[in-house]
Amino acid sequence: MSDLSGHYPGRWWHSLPDGRIQCDLCPRDCKLRDGQRGACFVRMREGEQIILTTYGRSSGFCIDPIEKKPLNHFYPGSSVLSFGTAGCNLACKFCQNWDISKSRDMDRLMDQASPEQIALAAERSGCASVAFTYNDPVIFAEYAIDTAQACHEHGIRTVAVTSGYIHAEPRREFYAVMDAANVDLKAFTDDFYFKLTGAHLQPVLDTLVYLHHETDVWTEITTLLIPGYNDSKAEIEALCNWVRNELGPDVPIHFTAFHPDFKLLDAPPTPPATLTLARQIARAHGLRYAYTGNVHDAEGGTTFCPNCGEALIKRDWHRILDYQVTDDGHCSHCNTPIAGRFGHYSGAFGQRRIPVRLNPAH
Repeated sequence: MSDLSGHYPGRWWHSLPDGRIQCDLCPRDCKLRDGQRGACFVRMREGEQIILTTYGRSSGFCIDPIEKKPLNHFYPGSSVLSFGTAGCNLACKFCQNWDISKSRDMDRLMDQASPEQIALAAERSGCASVAFTYNDPVIFAEYAIDTAQACHEHGIRTVAVTSGYIHAEPRREFYAVMDAANVDLKAFTDDFYFKLTGAHLQPVLDTLVYLHHETDVWTEITTLLIPGYNDSKAEIEALCNWVRNELGPDVPIHFTAFHPDFKLLDAPPTPPATLTLARQIARAHGLRYAYTGNVHDAEGGTTFCPNCGEALIKRDWHRILDYQVTDDGHCSHCNTPIAGRFGHYSGAFGQRRIPVRLNPAH
């Protein structure tokens, strides 16, 4: 167990013949000499090992609606305790959380919290789950895994909000303790990934295939549509075809609106019509649960029964307006099973965002 100093022994690395150490967590394969940090900034070589410098230190905690992750089919209406750390293993020019993910001066801002403290805080707050989010939990995998195990001991579920950029071995261990994931499929061309994120598409597709076919992790997909970059009809069609053919019709997909941020200030905000078209394309290609996000769009936020077409969960942004799914996850009109994880619905948490301090003294 870490002393929360942040210098926690990292896993998934090996020594190279030239004296460097290679980090084997993600496909960046950073090769480090003593004192050097990886591209994610939070994994560093210290002597003859890799350490995780942010174990036990968070950029802050908030209680959110689960729909904000976004997860529309994972215990709708429930609340989730959300947190992240500093750093990221992608270099997205359009990052919407760049103040956290690209920070190099987070130490004095961080809440310190052990995995057990986080689990207890979630339990105390009445949260159904804990989400690793804001930056990518892949880069703080040891901390996320320990926290997930502590949460499960208290009956709290766990959610990974991630870009899915991770190697196969750590991927198995990471997702073995996750109950749900929202994977950010940023585009459907490698050119976009390379030029705008510094990464590649195929490892993300591999993660999605792994999650759907080899785990019980409930998985949803988010694609941020950026005008002029990844919003062409042809690319959206190709993406939807891949999801339908490789993952099946029941994986929910969220098309969300971009706003100019970080290093991508030349692109305009996403027109609502683009999101509506993307949703229509997804449904036309056989995807049963397609949504729009970051906009007020009751139609695009609503879950419809794939059999009788009734509106089962009406939403506006992250707010549930009406709920007609049975406790065991069936349409209340025709009894068709609705893909997802459901339970007794006793009202929605709502659109509130409640900051939480776990250790106010720090």
